[in-house]
Amino acid sequence: MPNDTIWSYASDLGPARDHDLTGYSVAASDGTIGHVDRQADHHGMRHLVVDTGVWVFGRSQLVPVGMVEGIDTGERKVTLACTRAEVKGAPRFRTDSETQDPVYLTSVGDYYRGLSGGAGPTC
Repeated sequence: MPNDTIWSYASDLGPARDHDLTGYSVAASDGTIGHVDRQADHHGMRHLVVDTGVWVFGRSQLVPVGMVEGIDTGERKVTLACTRAEVKGAPRFRTDSETQDPVYLTSVGDYYRGLSGGAGPTC
């Protein structure tokens, strides 16, 4: 699983992918969804935990970094390759321990991989 592209930043993001993205705003293809609360890399499954604020009833959503299609360090903004509804439809993130649970992370990866019909990380 660690070599799966859904858990790796696209190489064309360059050095921006090495920045601490905590606090960056997060936009889906159809609008802003929140901000990066934290980023993690457990079991080789690199991901962002996005605080959606009131948009998804105060929940956070876990997003694999393979869904990131752009990082603007000047604007402090991350752009995702999917819609707001697709992020909202991902497996529900409930507790911080899930960021370390390979079963939960696998279900998230499978969901996002399925958005593109298995052809890659873009929706």
